[in-house]
Amino acid sequence: MDIRTFADFWPYYVRAHSKPRTRLLHAIGSVLAIATLGIALATNRWFFFAVPVVGYAFAWYAHFFVEHNKPATFGHPFYSLAADYRMLFLMLAGRMDGEVAKHAGTR
Repeated sequence: MDIRTFADFWPYYVRAHSKPRTRLLHAIGSVLAIATLGIALATNRWFFFAVPVVGYAFAWYAHFFVEHNKPATFGHPFYSLAADYRMLFLMLAGRMDGEVAKHAGTR
């Protein structure tokens, strides 16, 4: 698959997050990463080191033990981070299941 833009990456990302539990674990990690960032800014800068650990712990667990695939972060780290938060916002808006259905059969 030739990924040159975020628009190329998004369907690949959505297919890699097809299970609701995977998406939920990603959402938990994304929200906790934002909270940890806030803690770092408000209290102690050492918490900055915890931001990616907290965020990725949930996501990588989901990929290895729920979805049984390789995290997109390994091949496309910046697109993956942007897609994590796009997915979170679509989940909050109740529109992510539609994205999954839309991209389920695309390659």
